[in-house]
Amino acid sequence: MLVLRESKTERMAKRESLIFMNKLVLLLNIAAVVLGNDSSSSSSSSTPGFHAFYFIQQWLPSYCNQQGTTCCDPPAGKLATNFTIYGLWPYSDDGSALQNCPGETFDVSPLQLKAIESMLEKEWPSYTCPQIGRKFWVHEYNKHGTCSKSFLDEMSYFQAALNLKDKINVLQALVDAGIQPNDQFYPLEIINTAITTATGFRPFIFCNYDAQGNSQIWQVLHCVDKTGMEFITCPSSEGQKDCASTIKFPF
Repeated sequence: MLVLRESKTERMAKRESLIFMNKLVLLLNIAAVVLGNDSSSSSSSSTPGFHAFYFIQQWLPSYCNQQGTTCCDPPAGKLATNFTIYGLWPYSDDGSALQNCPGETFDVSPLQLKAIESMLEKEWPSYTCPQIGRKFWVHEYNKHGTCSKSFLDEMSYFQAALNLKDKINVLQALVDAGIQPNDQFYPLEIINTAITTATGFRPFIFCNYDAQGNSQIWQVLHCVDKTGMEFITCPSSEGQKDCASTIKFPF
């Protein structure tokens, strides 16, 4: 960790900027991969319709070991190292992720959310600092879930994400193929094949860089139909973004 002589406010500002840039890069990567760098115009006056979902899981060590990133354990305490839900993002007919759609925002009562809160804490935790509790899931729904409300209400949206996580065990698929989270490097194509063999669907792999500049597995993306129940083939399967030919699987 690089230690600079700067104020706490400056450190927090830098960290928020890094998180924003990571999300921005992910959105751009998804659009480029799914559309095959399609240059079609996006100036339509109408909002593209909801088509299906991107279901994204992330490897927490790769999120937390980026230079300048500090992770805080969720309120439930430190979790076992595993892939966790990063998001369930509706996307349109042209493959672009939908967000901040008009209409009512999150209105699930704390009592309703409490029925699945322990599972959300385990499978869809926030490691941001400082911790914000339920506001994290409220943010996720208001930004993404509102764009699929015609198919999934608030509780159905969260339950769908949990069910999808239960259907695809990315870590087990990799371990079964001899790919361990041990700070070693593995061929990207071997990782892709292991997940495809276990799930029946080829994923998109997104990488980031650790503090030493090593390309490492960060996120695994699958496509899901608009019911939020069934995995489907993504619109394109061309290549991966920001990944070297061999990538690190950190522990």
